[in-house]
Amino acid sequence: MTGTIVNTATIIAGSLIGVIIHSRLPRRYVDIVFQGIGLFALCLGISMSLSSDRLLLSIVSIVVGSLIGQWMRIDMRVNRFSEYMQVKGRRKKPEGAGGTSGAAGFTEGFITATMLFCVGSMSILGAIEDGTGQTPNLLYTKSIMDGVTSVVLASSFGIAVMLSAVPVLLYQGLITLLAFYVSTFMTEGMIADLTGVGGIMLIGMAINILKIKDINVLNMLPSLVVILILSFFFGG
Repeated sequence: MTGTIVNTATIIAGSLIGVIIHSRLPRRYVDIVFQGIGLFALCLGISMSLSSDRLLLSIVSIVVGSLIGQWMRIDMRVNRFSEYMQVKGRRKKPEGAGGTSGAAGFTEGFITATMLFCVGSMSILGAIEDGTGQTPNLLYTKSIMDGVTSVVLASSFGIAVMLSAVPVLLYQGLITLLAFYVSTFMTEGMIADLTGVGGIMLIGMAINILKIKDINVLNMLPSLVVILILSFFFGG
């Protein structure tokens, strides 16, 4: 769970910095940091995608998994849930009130940060990578992203953003433990195939971060299950 612990720590640290500066960072600084992260994620994705030497299985898994995800409309359901939670977090402000102060701002800040840090394919892929005994590079990358984001959010919502570290720890930690348990029944070939498909999806996320094209990576998540099934039946 090293990756999740680091991720939690960066959210706490970023939130503290945001509360101290109490003002938004200039957008140009945030943009350049995320561009660097996007380039690193692209290189990491390419490296991971080459972990498996069975490219055909990876292609079939991505295609079949994407079709399943599109049919299930995973992205739409996740986005609706996120929007619902954020709306529920808002409370009617007293007349003349402004900003994000008070209980309303605290709740909204907590839910907004939690949704941003937990909802996304990088959380799942990173936790699986960590749980299968690999170096949690994905969660390290996510930690930097979440750290910068928490600075920006905490400068507006205050200490509520720091509390979002708790659901992140529980959510990613649970996936990591589950992946660790499942990995005990997986062969090295199956882990390599899973890593390869995860790398392809990470390339898609990197393209999103770099704003080259909007790729619906959430709908590709079933590919992780498909590749395990194919790898098992084809002698992983």
